[in-house]
Formats: sequence, C-alpha cells, structure tokens
Amino acid sequence: MIEFFFDCSSPWTYLAFHNIQPLAREVGAEIVWRPILVGGIFNTVNPSVYAQRETPVPLKARYMKKDLADWARSAGLAIKMPPTVFPVNSVKAMRGCIWLGKEMVPFATALFEAYWGGDKDISQDAVLAEICRKVGVDEPKFFAGISEQAIKDQLKANTEEVVARGGFGSPTIFVNKTDMYFGNDRLPLIREALLRSKASAA
Repeated sequence: MIEFFFDCSSPWTYLAFHNIQPLAREVGAEIVWRPILVGGIFNTVNPSVYAQRETPVPLKARYMKKDLADWARSAGLAIKMPPTVFPVNSVKAMRGCIWLGKEMVPFATALFEAYWGGDKDISQDAVLAEICRKVGVDEPKFFAGISEQAIKDQLKANTEEVVARGGFGSPTIFVNKTDMYFGNDRLPLIREALLRSKASAA
C-alpha cells in the first residue's frame, strides 16, 4: 500500500502525483490519497523553507528551475516555475480533495494542471468553479462541502498526522505504513520497496 500525503501547491508534488500512478499500476499497489496543507508542516517543523525563499542561493535556484523543467519534460507535463501567484493559498483546493474522497483524483489532477501548467490562481473561487465544471463536480455542493467543519478538521488532522509520522514537506509517501520517502525523485526507491514487499508476501 502507498500513502501519498500531498498539497497541490508544490511543484515536486505535481510531478510525483503524475508519476506514481503508473508505478502503482505496474506493481499492483493501492494508493491512498491524503491531502494536507504543506504550510502547516513548514510552520510546525520546517520553517527554514521560508528563509530559503527570502534569500535564495542564486546558483542553486537556477539549477532547481532547470531540474524541474527536466523532470516535467520527462513526465510529459507543462510547468511554469514560479507561477504568477507563488506561494498560493491552497486551503480551499485541498479541502475540496478531502470532500471528494475517493473521487478526488480527477479534481486533483485538474488542480495541478491549472496551477502548474496553466498558471491559474487556484485560491480563487472562480478558478475552483472552472475546475469543478471541467471534471463534472457540482459547484454549489462543492463550495458548501468545503465549508463544513468536518472537512476542515480532516485536513488539519492529515497535516498533523504526517508531521507525527516524520514528514517535513510534500509529497511525503509511505510504503506499508512505516517506510517513508520524500519527493518525486524517490520513486525508483519506492518501486523497489513495493517489489520487495510483494516478493516477501508471495
């Protein structure tokens, strides 16, 4: 089993979200999608992210932009880094993923593509409404749903859970509950872990 803790405001998560799905199909693993707020993680255990944004190392920042472009090309994805609005407030978007539950993948896919590929501000209700229409989600029900206290509480609980389990950013990925990986570039290691797990269970 794969648990995928994610916030659509992260570019590396955009790549990993796309890339982990064919990997899971290949090895016959189930993905449990766990929406979080990465800002909540940074505030709690990884505030150095903010300092790096304020005073980036120019050479490292230039390479990161190239690295993202290389990974996006490899995945066949469009990406604009940074988007016009960055960082973006993703709270409504991630509550939407919680509200949709097992039906969240088409919505989350459209969210990632709108923000990272289309440079749209996913904090705006008009953009979220457009995404709802695109994937066939009822708009009034969506906006009513994301304002429910239970949905807000679940997003907070997911964020607190990933921190309690050792996570410090997005995407944080667990194989079989305890084996943690971070980032898009760890997918080859995740694949190996899943194959080892499958072999030991045979």
